[in-house]
Amino acid sequence: MSNTPEFKARIDTLVGGNQVVLFMKGNRRMPQCGFSAKVVGMLDGIIDTYQTVDVLSDHEVRGGMKEYSDWPTFPQLYIDGEFVGGCDIITDMHGSGELHKALGVDLGEASTPTITVTDSAAEQFLAALADQPGASLRFQVSPTFQHGLDIGPKGAIDVVVACNGVELVLDRASAGRADGIVIDFVTEGGNAGFKIDNPNAPVAVRQLGPAEAKALLDGGGGALIDVRTPQEWQTAHIEGARLMDAEVEAWIQAQPKHALLMFLCHHGNRSNQAAEHFLQQGYTNVVNVAGGIDAWALTLDSSVPRY
Repeated sequence: MSNTPEFKARIDTLVGGNQVVLFMKGNRRMPQCGFSAKVVGMLDGIIDTYQTVDVLSDHEVRGGMKEYSDWPTFPQLYIDGEFVGGCDIITDMHGSGELHKALGVDLGEASTPTITVTDSAAEQFLAALADQPGASLRFQVSPTFQHGLDIGPKGAIDVVVACNGVELVLDRASAGRADGIVIDFVTEGGNAGFKIDNPNAPVAVRQLGPAEAKALLDGGGGALIDVRTPQEWQTAHIEGARLMDAEVEAWIQAQPKHALLMFLCHHGNRSNQAAEHFLQQGYTNVVNVAGGIDAWALTLDSSVPRY
């Protein structure tokens, strides 16, 4: 099946006809796994245009690419017709600058943002690093202005910012989105965590629980768009929701920018990415159903199957 000359010719044409091709779970707009989303974030920070292929919607490609590239997992990145690697290799190349070079992009001068770390946040950071000598505190700002804090190695082209006795390490794309950020550590209602205020972030997606979302639907307001796979839809779906496909996407594009659009997935992560995408397209009334269909089944309608 996947070793046929026809399949090989199909993939040869695809990777040979595009400078950059990413075989991934989902697509650039809606990645369906964390590794695919990570690679999309790195590519988005470097280039504007590249081709993605959703292996979840094409079983021949999903099985055949493992043999074609001799690589067992996804995502798989091809540049100028050559296989580059998977998520770990791409991450290493991104940190060293090799990915920029392979994509033909000049690194240029790195911008160093001004970041404020409060005393309470600095205390937490230093405590986290105390048992990990030589490790760096990494701070990420995604293209959709989602923030991430992690401990990991320092890359050769990373930007280093000293803040209140703490050294923050950022990739170059994150550094360009981080100027003016304030990182605090707060305790509210018995819950403690980091609070990040980024003045560069656009209007955020509204997060509504299932009950609030259902109330809007029952009142005739907005559309509920399900961004899960067709297989998941067959397992469980909510009456009145619309499964995202080319027809539904075209319908969304025809709606006024103030139209209420509510997005739903299994647990709320993929739908939040979809909501962020349409927010970037200029839609101003965008909602993510927090907790997804799983929370809907748990809190509103037990007849909806859980999986």
